[in-house]
Amino acid sequence: MIAVIDPGSGNLASVSRALEKAGAVDIRITRDPEVVLAADRVVLPGQGAFAACRAGLAALPGMEEALHRHARVLGRPFLGICVGMQLLAEAGLEHGQTPGLAWLPGAIAPMDPRGPDGAPLPLPQMGWNQLNIQRAHPVLAGLAPDAHAYFVHSFAWSGGSSRHVIATTDYGGPVAAVVGEDNIIGTQFHVEKSGATGLAILRNFLGWAP
Repeated sequence: MIAVIDPGSGNLASVSRALEKAGAVDIRITRDPEVVLAADRVVLPGQGAFAACRAGLAALPGMEEALHRHARVLGRPFLGICVGMQLLAEAGLEHGQTPGLAWLPGAIAPMDPRGPDGAPLPLPQMGWNQLNIQRAHPVLAGLAPDAHAYFVHSFAWSGGSSRHVIATTDYGGPVAAVVGEDNIIGTQFHVEKSGATGLAILRNFLGWAP
């Protein structure tokens, strides 16, 4: 059973359809921590502002404890998408500082991308960007060397350890595209909007046995 968390934001229907297309059978969009504790895998989508998504998650009684037990204690596979990935950090730095789940070191900081001439690049970073895989990972297995994914964001992972960065993309310099550790993985891009690349990642996630 796949639990897709509803924190009050995120493309829940799109994520559910993509998981179904990738081969998932029992998908439950939920705000119930008991469903999370019973799930084999958890997906946490999110979009918009870090603070709003964090507040939406905190407003669900028992959810943070259930997520921690599912991923950190029981070691079951966890996937964060876009802001769902950002929430894995220690803090978000949009309009002040908002604590994250702190499962991985680092903070979500404003981007300041610059082109070769030093001129600012448009924000948000929006559109298809190539993934540059930094180290092999089962969830990224089989992706083409020129695989592209769909990004929409103005804030990005900053600090922490390079060992947690599984893939990057380039937008005025390297930007963390996939982060993770052990049974936890997060994508800055929207896997559910990333076509064949996204479906391949979701298929791998469904078969992942960390």
